[in-house]
Amino acid sequence: MAIAIFFMTISGTLLWLAQKEIPMGTAYAVWTGIGASGTFLIGIWLYGDPTSLTRYLGVLFIILGVVVLKFAH
Repeated sequence: MAIAIFFMTISGTLLWLAQKEIPMGTAYAVWTGIGASGTFLIGIWLYGDPTSLTRYLGVLFIILGVVVLKFAH
């Protein structure tokens, strides 16, 4: 539990710092995109969550959406 709180604090702090340099919408999209994609991959690697082409495409679309937000000024 303490480890989770520690990493949530670090994550929130890094989001706050990112918002000083890039637009809030982009920062939040990156933050949630990394969280969703990372959770998906950890679920597969450590917990044996089911995989399919559709699930991988969904994560790819999340990542591509974050990239588009970053480069669309």
